[in-house]
Amino acid sequence: MELHKILIIGASSGIGAALAVAMARPGRTLGLVARRRSELDGVAAQVGEKGGKAVVHTCDASDDAAVAACWQAIVAEMGGCDALVYSSGVMPEVGPREFDIAKDRHIIEVNVIGAMAWLNLGAAHMAGQGKGVLCGIGSVAGDRGRRQAPAYGASKAALHTYLESLRNRLSVLGVDVVTIKPGPVQTPMLGARKLPLTVSAEVAGRRIAQAIERGEHTVYVHPGYRLIMGMIRCIPSLLFRRLAI
Repeated sequence: MELHKILIIGASSGIGAALAVAMARPGRTLGLVARRRSELDGVAAQVGEKGGKAVVHTCDASDDAAVAACWQAIVAEMGGCDALVYSSGVMPEVGPREFDIAKDRHIIEVNVIGAMAWLNLGAAHMAGQGKGVLCGIGSVAGDRGRRQAPAYGASKAALHTYLESLRNRLSVLGVDVVTIKPGPVQTPMLGARKLPLTVSAEVAGRRIAQAIERGEHTVYVHPGYRLIMGMIRCIPSLLFRRLAI
């Protein structure tokens, strides 16, 4: 289907910002939502340079009431919604012997509850119109319970399962649901870490834009990670717990 009105949550930086620029074109309206207005305005300027129209709203994804109000306002200003992308996410540093419920709660509130709040609204809207695309930015970290950042990995595993459930519900109604599983992407979240098969945010944005426009189901941004994670999922638990990954 033709996508004319696309809403991106978490569009102020990283993958969300790169995706907005990748999807910008004449005749297309992009709704850009995040907490930081100044960064959103910068992304909106780039969208305009490519001939697209940007509609900018600020919202905290962990505030359910604010999400509902922002949805109503931005969809009205855009004149509808053909696709909704949830790209917001947090991954605070967690030490190897750190078990911090405050950090864990924040991760779940943004990465899972925030995603559900926005995607539920999008699902109801698109089910009603009988078409559309929902997309969530997950992570290869959600494919296995790794020793690093337990709550972050769990949040992405929850998002993957939730998106699969939405796909099973909505596919019969003409709505596509796309799960994106990036490996390392050079964004502020990755910081200065150097990891194998890292891609730039621009490359990730273009690949995700392609997946959304095609209505693909589960996409590993770097194709090598489909093979890598396939092998990692096959490692027996007794052996996996001994590996420093």
